[in-house]
Amino acid sequence: MGKKFFDYIIHGGDYNPDQWIRTPEIWDEDMRLMKLAHINSATIGIFSWATLEPEEGVYNFEWLDTILDKMHENGISAILATPSGARPAWLAEKYPEVLRVDENGIRNKFGERHNHCLTSPVYREKVRNINRKLAERYKNHPAVKMWHISNEYSGECHCELCRASFRDWLKEYYHNDIDELNFKWWNGFWSHTLNNFDQINPPCVRGESNTTGLYLAWKRFITDSHISFFENEIAPLREITPDIPVTTNFMRRYNGIDYQKFASHVDLVSWDNYPAWDKGRNQKEALEAAFLHDFFRSIKNGQPFFLMESTPSLVNWHGVNKLPKSGMHELASIQAIAHGADSVQYFQWRKGRGGDEKFHGAVVDHCGHENTRVFRNVTSLGKKLEKLTCTVGTETKSKVAVIYDWENGWAVSSFCGYNNIHRDYVEECIKWYAPFYKRGISVDIISMSDDFSKYDVVVAPFLYMLKDGTEERIEEYVRNGGNFVSTYLLGLVDSDDRCMLGGFPAGKLKEVFGIWCEETDSLPEDMPGKAEFGGKTYEINHICDIIHAKGAEILGEYKSDFYSGLPCVTKNIFGKGKAYYAAFRNDGDFADDFCKMLVCTNPIAPDANIAHDDGVFLRKRGENIFVMNFADNEKEIVLDKEYTNIITNEPACGKITLPVCGYVILK
Repeated sequence: MGKKFFDYIIHGGDYNPDQWIRTPEIWDEDMRLMKLAHINSATIGIFSWATLEPEEGVYNFEWLDTILDKMHENGISAILATPSGARPAWLAEKYPEVLRVDENGIRNKFGERHNHCLTSPVYREKVRNINRKLAERYKNHPAVKMWHISNEYSGECHCELCRASFRDWLKEYYHNDIDELNFKWWNGFWSHTLNNFDQINPPCVRGESNTTGLYLAWKRFITDSHISFFENEIAPLREITPDIPVTTNFMRRYNGIDYQKFASHVDLVSWDNYPAWDKGRNQKEALEAAFLHDFFRSIKNGQPFFLMESTPSLVNWHGVNKLPKSGMHELASIQAIAHGADSVQYFQWRKGRGGDEKFHGAVVDHCGHENTRVFRNVTSLGKKLEKLTCTVGTETKSKVAVIYDWENGWAVSSFCGYNNIHRDYVEECIKWYAPFYKRGISVDIISMSDDFSKYDVVVAPFLYMLKDGTEERIEEYVRNGGNFVSTYLLGLVDSDDRCMLGGFPAGKLKEVFGIWCEETDSLPEDMPGKAEFGGKTYEINHICDIIHAKGAEILGEYKSDFYSGLPCVTKNIFGKGKAYYAAFRNDGDFADDFCKMLVCTNPIAPDANIAHDDGVFLRKRGENIFVMNFADNEKEIVLDKEYTNIITNEPACGKITLPVCGYVILK
């Protein structure tokens, strides 16, 4: 059992009553509609700074008092937000230094969100002040159950304060030794050797943009700056409301902040999920959503997470904003619960009349009443979530892990070489995650710094960078009986993006995998190669390593080009374990076929022995088994024994037909 913050599943969303302050009668209607929709929580005050503090030092909390009182009276809990994501105009006018500076040195005008300098002492002070006022006023309010800190942290600032802070960060990171920095960034290239830290600027188009060591350092600094800003925000909350948990909502595949590092600073992880449903690729969207759910569950040691934002209908920022079919909203929400969510929350409760998000989906449309398809869908889900309290706090135990390392992703995206067109690290990780998920085998998504020992299988796609100690930990894991799978371009560089010496893969990994990589070939899109594995021929897409077996068993060979006949898939017995190497990229069935072989030859069992076809995904959480149909047609499953249907509380056995967007939850 994981940590529980509530005894029930939170069902709610972003609520902006301050936008309706001139028509307060709508507030009472909101309470009626929330109860009707089985909404039990609302996130309030996210962008309310201008209403809370209309002038410097002049506060207006009466409207928020009224709303929180109404919510409590109606049995609706509040997730109270801090408003730092968007500052009021008076603050930018009086203190222009709080506004961000772009990489060309131009200070932004007032506007947008997150247009603030993370380093600015003035902005940090103003944020602490408003947060202290909120904490002091509502520390004992019975509706307030959680703090939502800011909103979707993102972006960077290049002002002199941030540049100076970056240089201080570099001094600490490189032990105040400019020679160490020069060596690790390999600054002798292009005569970029530095004499002192004051000569360093952040990467930019009109300055240094090709030193990958600088790029990685800047990304790490930006992460630490956001964490520092976050800690500044929560300081008064920790002091005044120590028993109220804090979270901040992470964003899907946003790569500007290392969420694996940030996660240790929040009480629970929450994130915003917006798949592009019903555009002809629902299974692909479902696989990516599953992967990301498991990622955000894994970064807090498997602890349940919050789905902080989703849409009950459509969004407004895709190129084409398609309405999902009835049932998809419910199925996607159930998928989140299956993967560890203890909440289903929406952006947004009620559509606003103006602004950029006036046509973004909401529970309550501009019509203002409950007689809509979306409202009925939300209500139906709310009733079912009330029957799933048995899942709250329960965890998933996985014996398989896929390494998706945030910093490796930065490094993969920044180096110049091999195939510079087709290089999507996230997609490659999902490709190796999918075969296990499709077979009903739960997977954790971990970093290269996490503990490998609790897993029977660890898969490391495209592990180009090796942080300090990773090589030794892989060796220890395999030596002690683990199964480690890696793919092309393994262990080329260290954490500063410096190439390893002595051949690839780095150091002891050549012995662990029993191979040596002599060269790497990149293939044009219209010139795929051929590889053979298990009696089947596969295309080589975009890239492949030319390897030599040095003790490894050859499981597959290349069948094209000058390296025809050389190994492309190997297995090496090392100590008590096995190390597998897949030397080429294939965008077809290879990963699935390889994992099928792996499952058949190792004791890797699915979460339940329920027969299911493609498009049906199975997930076990605690003692509950979720079976979900993301196919475009109805599907039949066959149960291996008698279960209880949690929603209907009726027995379930034999064959069950799942309609489109259908699911069943079994105990």
